[in-house]
Amino acid sequence: MPPFGPGPGPGPGRPLMRAAMIGGTAYVAGRAGAKAGAAKAQQQQAEEQQQAAAASQATAPTTDETFEQLEKLKHLLDEGVLTEAEYEVQKQKLLAQL
Repeated sequence: MPPFGPGPGPGPGRPLMRAAMIGGTAYVAGRAGAKAGAAKAQQQQAEEQQQAAAASQATAPTTDETFEQLEKLKHLLDEGVLTEAEYEVQKQKLLAQL
């Protein structure tokens, strides 16, 4: 009777074969899970990018709105509500949006 081959009864070969089958199954399942997880993460990242792009488009003021805000800032500066430095900072923020 060979020491590790199939024999007439339960021999030392059976546990090794069972372990190999279980290990192979676990490996395949782990690879499939990793692929599914990576695909899900990629899909989620794409959705987040689309949402960010939509949000930036929705919140970007038009040119007319920006000019109106600049006029309001100038009016506040003329009335003395804003200092020259505050006016310049806010003006630069608005102009950067154009």
